[in-house]
Amino acid sequence: MSIKKWPGAVVSDVKVEPAGAYQNSAASGVWTLEQQAYWEAQGLWPVPGSINPDSYIENLFSTYLYTGNSSTQTITNGIDLANEGGLVWLKSRGPTGYNHYLYDTNRGATYVLFSNLTNSYGTQANGLTAFNNNGFTQGSFIGSNGAGENYVSWTFRKAPKFFDVVTYTGNGVAGRQIAHNLGSKPGFIIVKRTDTGNDPYNYWRTAHIVGGTLTAMDLNTTAEASTTPWGLWSDSATPTSAYAAAGQTSTYFTVGSNASINGSGGSFVAYLFAHDAGGFGDDGLQNVISCGSFTTDGSGNATVNLGYEPQWILQKSASGSNPIGNWFISDVMRGMPIDFVSRALRPNLPDVESSGGTTSPTATGFSNSGFQPTTTYIYVAIRRGPMKTPTSGTEVFAPVTYTGTGTTGQNLITGFPVDMFINADRTSSVNMRPYAFPVFTRILSLNNAFATSKADSWGGGWGTAYWNDTSNTSLILTDGSAPSSYNNQTGVTFVNWCFRRAPGFFDVVRYTGTGVARTVTHNLGIAPELMLVKRMDVNDAWAVYFGDPTDYLRLNDPQGAVDDVNRWNDTAPTSTVFTVGTDTEVNVFNSTYCAYLFATVAGVSKFGSYAGTGANINVDCGFSSGARFILIKRTDPASSGDWFVWDSARGIVAGNEPYLRLNLNSGDVTDDYIDPLASGFTVTSLAPAALNTSGGNYIFLAIA
Repeated sequence: MSIKKWPGAVVSDVKVEPAGAYQNSAASGVWTLEQQAYWEAQGLWPVPGSINPDSYIENLFSTYLYTGNSSTQTITNGIDLANEGGLVWLKSRGPTGYNHYLYDTNRGATYVLFSNLTNSYGTQANGLTAFNNNGFTQGSFIGSNGAGENYVSWTFRKAPKFFDVVTYTGNGVAGRQIAHNLGSKPGFIIVKRTDTGNDPYNYWRTAHIVGGTLTAMDLNTTAEASTTPWGLWSDSATPTSAYAAAGQTSTYFTVGSNASINGSGGSFVAYLFAHDAGGFGDDGLQNVISCGSFTTDGSGNATVNLGYEPQWILQKSASGSNPIGNWFISDVMRGMPIDFVSRALRPNLPDVESSGGTTSPTATGFSNSGFQPTTTYIYVAIRRGPMKTPTSGTEVFAPVTYTGTGTTGQNLITGFPVDMFINADRTSSVNMRPYAFPVFTRILSLNNAFATSKADSWGGGWGTAYWNDTSNTSLILTDGSAPSSYNNQTGVTFVNWCFRRAPGFFDVVRYTGTGVARTVTHNLGIAPELMLVKRMDVNDAWAVYFGDPTDYLRLNDPQGAVDDVNRWNDTAPTSTVFTVGTDTEVNVFNSTYCAYLFATVAGVSKFGSYAGTGANINVDCGFSSGARFILIKRTDPASSGDWFVWDSARGIVAGNEPYLRLNLNSGDVTDDYIDPLASGFTVTSLAPAALNTSGGNYIFLAIA
């Protein structure tokens, strides 16, 4: 019987036992109704529409930043280590350098290894003390929880086709096959001998498998790839790299007789990382981890296509004209901005965080510049999350008000990692900065911004937003005194509109113009309904797509819609790409651009339109508790209207409430133009023509 694809399943004559009551569970095959009923009675038959939480990378991996307190501290990162198991990797970022500390559930809490040392395992009574069902708990150990020290934790949860931890006892026999539960051929393996008294053999051995070849290096050294890996990863005295790679399969990995990897009676732990194994996302077909290699050009540049945007990358030079180099880890939480030097930590060194080359994430992978020229590198990359479509507005949006202090460390609680925020000075004079509403974007840089009220290019001088530099649930601002203090001026009132990237809700894409009509890849997952595009390198207006590929608006301008095909090339966006034409606002050769994409998520966000009547208008957004953010713009071609914004932090009430206008350099104005409505919001009869007049056309973006 031939295999036929059906929505959400594969039908064949070979039955595969179901793995659980989830849409992407294995239950393929031709089943009788009685057999189906048998599995349903056990709660194992896949239920359409019920998605396995293991399908999303945010439930399997976390980069979590924190500040030490020299006391007990629980890190809640949403990763179930107590029931599923995994690895926690801790490292201080500064100001003091400490070792890398690795704890795994196979060996148990308090048992630590150090990736930068050959030492056998140690016990750390006040280190990691417990693996929890949503993270882990630490004691007062200064190396991982010293008061005032900044730290990063990388947590890898065991899951098929992502990551596994295996412990075993060596037997000294070449060709030893060690069983694992990765469910796919590993792309990267790390093995460490853990018993005492064998430090000369306690190197951190790695196998990086690309296609049919295996590259062997030591995680604790800068040495280039070994050309003689046979004692480590095979059963032959003189195998080829391809021979060694063939010994690593979806059910076992093969080790040689070397004492550092299979010494008789020795204790070992192995960490296994999958490679492009699929199995994730709503369709169960997406990759979340990739292991590969690339070779830089003569200038030290390279581009890598993963098919997704990464959040975490491990890299190491392996061979070339000058291959000696450190291992280094970059991640978006600590800072991996496009075209800027990444913040790197080196597994082979106890050093504090420092620069690690320019590694820039893209919508489909990453690019490197300033690396060693004509050199081959290996990498392990993990997909950016979240992959799950949000179900609540509080997961992805927060309006936060505060009063400036003029000091370092203004902490704005958001409840999620912020990917973009718009900073609004609410004072009536707005004399603290030259123009209003700077837009800060995580993937671009720490302190450069655009202003929504101006056509000016992207630039600095705004103070600094430390992108969740020490926290995953707040935005940290640091700023000094006037005149350079624009985000935290003493006594000035502000509101920040904070957004998280998430499928269906919001995405950010940076691209380079070609000068000819082109498509730009995005990761919104559905066709964007509202797009704000800004040229970065020189002054040019904000181009706004609002659902019609033949029209455009400008964010920095009150004008109505303009009929023009050069912005969007008369082509509507899709779930994977949007199209730009040849206008300078969207596509000049070699110019850089940033696009902010929004769409409707049921119960979370709503982009839409309404027709003015002059009377009260109830705008139904499908919400249950009203809107916390409302953006409205009049679009009539012959009419004008400002870009009005309301939010729940400043107040959306049955009466007067303050609003701001993104295209104007002015502060709060208070009037009764909107009222709360459980399903969305109400535009009142008191609103001016810019918001509600008979025959007027308006667009809006609302967030619950």
